[in-house]
Amino acid sequence: MSKYLIINCDDFGQCAAANRAIIHLLEAGKVSSATVMPPAPGFEEAAEWCRKQREPKVGLHLTLTSEFAEWRWRGLTGAASLHDGSGFLHMTVEDVEKKAATRDVRAEIRAQFEAVRKAGVNITHVDNHMGSLYGLATGRSHLPYVFWQCSKRGLPFRVPRYVHAKDRFLASIPDAQARLRKVSALADALGVAIPDYLLSHPYAVQEGETYASFKQSIIEKLYDLPEGVSETYIHPADDDADMRRMIPHWEKRVWEYRLMLDDDMAYALRDAKVTLTDYRFLKEYRKPSRWSGAWRLFR
Repeated sequence: MSKYLIINCDDFGQCAAANRAIIHLLEAGKVSSATVMPPAPGFEEAAEWCRKQREPKVGLHLTLTSEFAEWRWRGLTGAASLHDGSGFLHMTVEDVEKKAATRDVRAEIRAQFEAVRKAGVNITHVDNHMGSLYGLATGRSHLPYVFWQCSKRGLPFRVPRYVHAKDRFLASIPDAQARLRKVSALADALGVAIPDYLLSHPYAVQEGETYASFKQSIIEKLYDLPEGVSETYIHPADDDADMRRMIPHWEKRVWEYRLMLDDDMAYALRDAKVTLTDYRFLKEYRKPSRWSGAWRLFR
């Protein structure tokens, strides 16, 4: 079995700086795909670019949180339980899990699928901003409903089948592999393709971290990549004054953009014999069987 990697740009549509970087990387073929945020202020600009592309390789970034104090957005449905006292989507995953009513979460998910359809964006896959639907904070997961929505549309979803032992974030979650066995069994039952592994790295610049050390850590992951289809996600953005003001960890986003254009990254992919691929390949690579009665659980 070969080593395949999906590099997905999260937060397409979040702001102008993110849009510039992501569009550049997609047009240059330096990344696999991106996922767009319908509630975010830059969504229309991102959608306009997608409509002009024959194969945009863009998915839906289901967004139930608005995490930056200086850059907030509201949900599409306006449901009260999805919003905080200032009228914007909750800032944390924990608040979403504790405060958002299930009926409102489901309505917002449907609205975001509808928003990309109306915008003319032909999505290839789905994932979730900040993991707010995974149940990571309190155990309250909305994944069964998300899987059902993906199943109806024949779309893959980003959740790993296995824990990669060298991924410090996933490996640190108690009983992570046992949880993923249940999640992947449901995905298979509903015919939703999922990647084998998910590789993470810290969002913010760590103490003592430099661009060079960050680059080295990512390149090391390429040489340690397990066989199968893995995904890693980045949040690339162009450096500008607005982003520096709005996003506390703006520097890491600039580094991620720079890394995708770095010749050392391109060389490492080749040298480690890693094939850059996308979610269309994953859908064909892993065709799970469908359980014909599953729809009754999620109506």
